[in-house]
Amino acid sequence: MRVPRRPVPGRPGPAVRLARWWRGRPSPEGIRITRVGLWFVLFTLIVAVAATNTGNNALYLVLAAMLALLVVSGLVSRRNVRLLEVEATPPRDVYARRPAQLAFSVRNRSRWLPRWLLLVAADARGQWRLVERLDAGASAGGSLDLLFARRGRARLEALHVASLFPLGLFRKGMRYPLGAEVLVYPELFPPGEVEIAAAGLAGDRSTSRPGWGHDLHALRAFRQGDDPRGIHWKKSAQTSALVYQEREAEETLRLSILLDNGARAPLAPADEARFEQLVSEAATAAVDHLERGFEVELVTRDRRLPFGGGPRQRRALLEALALLEPAPPGRLPLQ
Repeated sequence: MRVPRRPVPGRPGPAVRLARWWRGRPSPEGIRITRVGLWFVLFTLIVAVAATNTGNNALYLVLAAMLALLVVSGLVSRRNVRLLEVEATPPRDVYARRPAQLAFSVRNRSRWLPRWLLLVAADARGQWRLVERLDAGASAGGSLDLLFARRGRARLEALHVASLFPLGLFRKGMRYPLGAEVLVYPELFPPGEVEIAAAGLAGDRSTSRPGWGHDLHALRAFRQGDDPRGIHWKKSAQTSALVYQEREAEETLRLSILLDNGARAPLAPADEARFEQLVSEAATAAVDHLERGFEVELVTRDRRLPFGGGPRQRRALLEALALLEPAPPGRLPLQ
């Protein structure tokens, strides 16, 4: 008796794996005639008309050779974009309306034949990078310019590889799926264009409380447990007793960003543009003040990101603003 196999929990079934493989396989994008190829075809038609009207055998031979070149060029161009392995590394920090670099690599999986005149692009209608020669088993890399118009999650669906080999008469393309996702941060404005309310800042100034600042608060007798580095040695020598320098505490540099994202969806085009501008202004203020040593917090209707500083806080703030959506008007943001 044959016992049927039980599906392993968490493991996709054969149909799911087949669907994933089918989506991940390269797909042809057709063949396009180039400007040189268009002139070549036009000249071929002229030769064909002349050969038909005159019956000249030499013209028929020339016509046959030209037709053979068209067929061979199309077949070789098609073969030139196959058996390739394409990979791409999405950029880490991407901002809306700011160019970013997408690193890519192409490997020739053929054991014998090289590849020639390969064109690589992230968009079939965008910028192309030329790989002149790729030997059998060899790899080549480069970078492509990306530009995202909006913040939020963006998908890099595929890389497009085309070939002009051998004669440049046709451009045969293949689509190599990537399935990568990029989080696009909000557009950043020049810092001088964003106004910050003075009430939202806490400066680095001395207070009347003792602490660990730089300004002198008072001189007193040294006590057990005080840091020996705080001893005022000149005064101690004058009084024949240990004198301790007490410093004044300083307030931390802080900025609180209050962004009211309350709005009823869907937004009108003008309201949506204003909303995106406010998000970009908040991102600009956060990045600018973090670079100046501030601790920054973000308060919206949805969440509160507590005060923090440094690269980790910068990334957390930008990620939160990149994914921020209008929230139903209800409770007020935190004050």
